[in-house]
Amino acid sequence: MTYEFLWFEGLPFPDFGFSSAVMKEACTKFVIKDEDTVMVSYPKSGTHWLIEILCLIHSKGDTKWIQSVPTWERSPWLETDLGHKLLNESERPRLLTSHLPFHLFPKSLFTSKAKVLYLMRNPKDVLVSGYYFWTTSNLTKKPESLEQYFKCLFLFGYIFLSSFSPTSLLTLRFQSSHDPRSTIEKICQFLGKKLNPEELDSVLKNSSFQVMKQNKMSNLEAVPEYLSSICGDWKNHFTVAQAEAFHKVYQEKMAGFPKDLFPWE
Repeated sequence: MTYEFLWFEGLPFPDFGFSSAVMKEACTKFVIKDEDTVMVSYPKSGTHWLIEILCLIHSKGDTKWIQSVPTWERSPWLETDLGHKLLNESERPRLLTSHLPFHLFPKSLFTSKAKVLYLMRNPKDVLVSGYYFWTTSNLTKKPESLEQYFKCLFLFGYIFLSSFSPTSLLTLRFQSSHDPRSTIEKICQFLGKKLNPEELDSVLKNSSFQVMKQNKMSNLEAVPEYLSSICGDWKNHFTVAQAEAFHKVYQEKMAGFPKDLFPWE
């Protein structure tokens, strides 16, 4: 069965697992506590990879949790029907995930001391990864072509999120997955977690794409190779005209932000 989009506050969401009532409740009334850890990102930016790292850090490298509980239950998506329910029922401290943009995020975040990890990725690679994901998914109406996805569903729509700026914020780039050990160490320092060398090695090993792909609970076991995240893969898909159009819109949307915050080129 193929689903249409659910439109909420002018943004499209999958019409499966989402409802306007729950999203309104999540955006306006959900309370984020000081002890929560919040992971925010745009879809297809390396979300599952970061969740796996956070869960392994939380369990000090022990793999029992990540091998017995699905990703979406370990760090539920705040805006989904299931995620919202699980978060309201869970014991604290909580791990939670969200793709909500800044202006829709629960205001309680900005008065809490929750730790926030903001994961970014080159938006051109996000576009390509998203296109292939949606063409193989039955969660929403499939894009007709990369050109149609580029023009209608991405470039002039929903990629550019406002920057998150709570007090306790760690900004990560998906390219940092090229040096995962230093990334994990940085996250541990940010969260105030200390791992011994063996625990750190376990986090490093079990958050690798190769290991995650074999872990059914990480939702990546059946991912085809062409859907795996490859930095710079946009160059194999964009035409010169598309790259120029994207760059123009990107420069307009990102005007005023520090240039070293988005070093994609």
